[in-house]
Amino acid sequence: MEISTTISPEILAAKQNYSIVGNSPDLIAAIGRALQSAKTDLSVLIIGESGSGKEFFPKIIHNNSARKHSNKYIAVNCGAIPEGTIDSELFGHEKGAFTGAISDRKGYFEEANGGTIFLDEVAELPLTTQARLLRVLESGEYIRVGSSEVKKTNIRVVAATNKNMLQAVNEGKFRADLYYRLSTILITIPPLRERGNDILLLTHKFSTEFAERYRTVPVKFDDTAKAVLLSYRWPGNVRQLKNVIEQIALFEAGSTVGGEEVKKKYLPQFSTEYKPTVASSPAFDYTREREILFKLIFKMQNEIDELREAIHGRGHSPAAYKPGDEYALTREVRKVEQHIDDADAHRPDDPKLVKFPRLKTPPVYDAHDVAAEPIEAEPAEEVEPMTLEATERETIKNSLERNGGKRKKTAQELRISERTLYRKIKEYGLE
Repeated sequence: MEISTTISPEILAAKQNYSIVGNSPDLIAAIGRALQSAKTDLSVLIIGESGSGKEFFPKIIHNNSARKHSNKYIAVNCGAIPEGTIDSELFGHEKGAFTGAISDRKGYFEEANGGTIFLDEVAELPLTTQARLLRVLESGEYIRVGSSEVKKTNIRVVAATNKNMLQAVNEGKFRADLYYRLSTILITIPPLRERGNDILLLTHKFSTEFAERYRTVPVKFDDTAKAVLLSYRWPGNVRQLKNVIEQIALFEAGSTVGGEEVKKKYLPQFSTEYKPTVASSPAFDYTREREILFKLIFKMQNEIDELREAIHGRGHSPAAYKPGDEYALTREVRKVEQHIDDADAHRPDDPKLVKFPRLKTPPVYDAHDVAAEPIEAEPAEEVEPMTLEATERETIKNSLERNGGKRKKTAQELRISERTLYRKIKEYGLE
């Protein structure tokens, strides 16, 4: 069976009304399904990656349905509402239902009665809210928070998600019965990387609009630049493409941009594959090692100072030792310093790595300086090894102090992502 490449007038009108650019077969098919589903009241589930343009399709469905005359269209981002208030937001609440409920409040399902409600990021709904939503879809009934009165609503539900819903169902994170009820009509939005020449059409649109809006000279892309744009994976889809093109239109206004320039200056590294951020990079491990050695040196230095004060307090010369009986701690300090020197000699030259000041090694006294009979030094207290967690916490704390609490600079110094740094700060109570 051949797929028709002819675009109907209805689809062309929808593209024009919502500024949808592209002629890829999958995109045209998705718009066609939205227009067909608009003629019914069946629930619709829209699936697509983040930034692929899912938000246009609920509007197409509503504005081409009989419900458009009600002028009641509400879009709700389920992932942006805290779990403790999502039921109140969707279904409303009675006065006194919880702390802060000073009056009755209508929910979105009551406000949009007779119209359409768009539930974006529907996979983020808690399981308890999913049960309430299922009842609305099956019977149109719901109950306000803090009430026992059953209310009715006549509403069309369109939902969207960028999650793998079948996987969420298998993992018990989403109700299977709700998934099948929502996906009565399923519309899949293709990712940008699968839309072929639509990438170049969108590139021209975004660059032209930017030049007109800010009255700059339009930027041009040579064949190598177009090839790079077509081969890039675009994990952020249309949203990411727009951001990249607007950057190029700003900084390369009036120029002809080549592929290497686009790749090196405007596209993230590892464009053909995803690599998760490694929380413990080699540079970070080295910094951690230096922190440990630095703390050991300080601890030994303090013990040396305490020992010298004890000697002075007993009326003895600070050199009350026999030849060859040098301070054991001093020898350990030298060993640690030599270890640091060896590490410095074998590491790559990187100005971003933290360098610590050299401690002054306590002098070794000669037996001729002895003014009184020698005393035996108390054995040095054994150094308790630090746990990895304690060391990591101390490293992050010191780096934050060096950078004046600026988290971005701290993350760059430690060679970790800002997200990882935020998580570690919260985990170790360093806010």
